[in-house]
Amino acid sequence: MSLPERALPFDDDKLHEECGCFGVWGHADAAAVTALGLHALQHRGQEAAGIVSLDGGRFLSHRAIGLVDDDFSKRSVIEALPGQAAVGHVRYSTTGASELRNVQPLFADYAFGGLAIAHNGNLTNAMALKKRLVNDGSLFQSTSDTEVLVHLIARSHRQDVVERLTDALFQIEGAWSLVALSADALIGVRDPLGIRPLVLGKLGSAWVLASETVALDIMGAELVRDIDPGEIVIIDDRGPRSLHPFREQPQRFCVFEYVYFARPDSVLQNRGVYQVRKRIGEELAKESPVEADLVVPVPDSGVPSALGFAQASGIPFELGIIRNHYVGRTFIEPTDHIRHLGVKLKHNANRSLIEGKRVVLVDDSIVRGTTSTKIVEMMRAAGASEVHMRIASPPTTHSCFYGVDTPERGKLLAARYDVAEMAKLIGVDSLAFLSIDGLYRATGEAGRDRTTPQFCDACFTGDYPTPLRDAVNRGEGQAEHATPATQPVAEPVA
Repeated sequence: MSLPERALPFDDDKLHEECGCFGVWGHADAAAVTALGLHALQHRGQEAAGIVSLDGGRFLSHRAIGLVDDDFSKRSVIEALPGQAAVGHVRYSTTGASELRNVQPLFADYAFGGLAIAHNGNLTNAMALKKRLVNDGSLFQSTSDTEVLVHLIARSHRQDVVERLTDALFQIEGAWSLVALSADALIGVRDPLGIRPLVLGKLGSAWVLASETVALDIMGAELVRDIDPGEIVIIDDRGPRSLHPFREQPQRFCVFEYVYFARPDSVLQNRGVYQVRKRIGEELAKESPVEADLVVPVPDSGVPSALGFAQASGIPFELGIIRNHYVGRTFIEPTDHIRHLGVKLKHNANRSLIEGKRVVLVDDSIVRGTTSTKIVEMMRAAGASEVHMRIASPPTTHSCFYGVDTPERGKLLAARYDVAEMAKLIGVDSLAFLSIDGLYRATGEAGRDRTTPQFCDACFTGDYPTPLRDAVNRGEGQAEHATPATQPVAEPVA
């Protein structure tokens, strides 16, 4: 068996986080602070960035394709965004093409005034809602699912912006963390299951909302707390106040945030991401030991787990693969020949270290398997006597419908082959994945509660915590072991 050669983008064999959100209220340099926050959240989306500021009653906007540093490092751009409040967004498209019209924050003028919305997540009933809205006369300006919220807010008959937003949220399903800016307040919301992250911080007398704590660290802001699942936080000159309009449910925070998405220096749900990743490596070493000479991380995401594996196994940790940090998503359009070189553009084997050694490669996940195959070939070419691979997560067998860019299920290697077959395809002497219970233990849990899972782990188990109406309509089917969810998760409190 062999993996097919495909003309893939350089990083097409990784799961991509969808977006990062940031907002600030009560700071004289709100736009500059927001740009700094977006820099720290750049790993959550590298295709586009945008900022909307509030200056008195005026909303000012700048949105651009590319990295934050490509545009928002210019003084002229920041000076054109005055005001003491702002909201920002970095985007990796999961719905809607990479076009300027889809770049967030989205802005709309309503009867109650302007509203800018930045959205992290994905609505699983957006297609159905959009069809209904279009039939009722709505005109969509983008192809982003976030615009569905814009129209639902417009059609609400409630009085103020928070009530209208809440009314819209009752109609949507899926995963969302929102940061919105009106003329009167900065608003933060998490979905009732808390699938996507959002934190509250304090910067002097100003208040900050961000997808991850690293966005607070970069400017010296203090972490106050995580926004609770189903909580709406309204921040104005009096400070923050909270509403909890949704029925309380068991949390289902995305466990893959700990495996890969979040920056290792973030703290999510009171857990240090770096510490969790090291414990993942320790669990992996206990579950799947191997005799070897070196533990080598696949950079950069495999480093913390490889450290944990090395410490638990007693096998030396070494940087047997060196990453070229100057090749990224904006690399010059490659020829077919350059594409064929694939991983070598980003990674190179440390031959003097690898030659004649039994190597354990540690990576965060296997998606399509194309990158893993190239990495193993690189190790063999560098003279490794044995190549073993250990994966710091369970097999990725199902697609994510909650705002993470994953291939359709038929293109996921673990959905088509068992572990022994994957080992043969990739070309390793042995292959092992972390168990689902091992992953939960690394987060501090005793194991996975089969009746009420503590996290959203649908990409590993097929246990989707919400209905997948759009996926069913597209013929992609329901989950094999879906948690019963016949009603929207955004049910009002009785």
